[in-house]
Amino acid sequence: MYQNNTSRSGKRFSARPTHNRFASTTSGSPASRPSFGGRSFGGSRRPTGGSRGPKPQRLDINMFINKAIVVEEAEERFVPEHAFNDFAIDERLKQNIAKKGYTVPTPIQDRTIPHILQGKDVVGIANTGTGKTAAFLVPLIQKVMTDISQNVLIVVPTRELALQIDQELKGFAPGLGIFSVVCVGGVGILPQIRALRHRNQFVIGTPGRLKDLIDRGVLNLGKTNTVVLDEADRMLDMGFINDMRYLMQRMPSVRHTLFFSATLSPEIQKLVGEFLNNPVSISVKTRDTAKNVDQDIVRMKAGEDKIDALQALLNKEGFDKVLVFGRTKHGVQKLSRELEKRGFAADSIHGDKSNFQRQAALAKFKDGRVKILVATDVAARGLDIPNVSHVINFDIPATYDDYVHRIGRTGRGDMLGKALTFV
Repeated sequence: MYQNNTSRSGKRFSARPTHNRFASTTSGSPASRPSFGGRSFGGSRRPTGGSRGPKPQRLDINMFINKAIVVEEAEERFVPEHAFNDFAIDERLKQNIAKKGYTVPTPIQDRTIPHILQGKDVVGIANTGTGKTAAFLVPLIQKVMTDISQNVLIVVPTRELALQIDQELKGFAPGLGIFSVVCVGGVGILPQIRALRHRNQFVIGTPGRLKDLIDRGVLNLGKTNTVVLDEADRMLDMGFINDMRYLMQRMPSVRHTLFFSATLSPEIQKLVGEFLNNPVSISVKTRDTAKNVDQDIVRMKAGEDKIDALQALLNKEGFDKVLVFGRTKHGVQKLSRELEKRGFAADSIHGDKSNFQRQAALAKFKDGRVKILVATDVAARGLDIPNVSHVINFDIPATYDDYVHRIGRTGRGDMLGKALTFV
């Protein structure tokens, strides 16, 4: 645990680890869970950032404290049944996969790709950062290569994730004559309408914009017989359930449906029964949070300045590429500007920024032009940002699921990451 050790004058900026007074607390009853400032952890406000979030939960402080597990060489590791060369896919696609540096599939890829190639409906439950985008893109590219008349719809909760999937698709499909269009809100609709007039085997979009395009008579799903619902739990949280049903009702009843989620709640199970036909269920979810993310808290005393404490952390060695999460759009923008005033290379993404501004901020963060990215939960799901050294929850998330996805931005693959939560 970290305790703020910064004077109000701003002369000292250091944070020192202290003994965790709550490490032995085991009671899970609401009455016994720690609270802060007379309010339960998680607060009473709904999350912002362009989404309709879930009802805030009462969160136990111990949820934010968890040491990373270092895998010893002697420990049993995942041994895939296949290599990418083993899959029944076109040689040109295999060459493109090899050029991207993919040789050994991740668990979700290893177990999912064969079923998708066989045309089976699939429910995939996997932690964030496990490679599920390639798990559905590779076999669906093969499907389109086999029958160029195929139409694939990929539905995702955020524009950032849609653009990321499109970028990944383009990386797998050069020279294959496969085209795609991204249909998301927050940007002009006319370019998307023009793009839809051309042949696109893949349509990737967010539910609201896709519905708008259908209502305008521009997008017809009558011949789209393959659909991917990615980050389905997040779409449910954001209130997209009616839009999802609207889209599915306009597709052929006999279709190929792929459903990916990080959680399998009763609500998600209901959607699976509603949308899929005799699916194969595949789960490679081993625990709620990545085992290679070291999680701890930063305890603030009454009257102490959180931004001073954050500055103290950011000045420490090893905080090389830091993603800072806030609750509100206004708060995120204000914090980003304050960090810039204090000499940090920082930027922000939130729902009030245009798509161009958000993509520019992400690009600068990815390539190292800015060290710190301050974000609402719009950045918590699906985004693959390499080499994030730390995730800092400047504001406590509304739900534990939001926490899991926030800290999933660090400790990707075999890397070790660190997550700190201000309390």
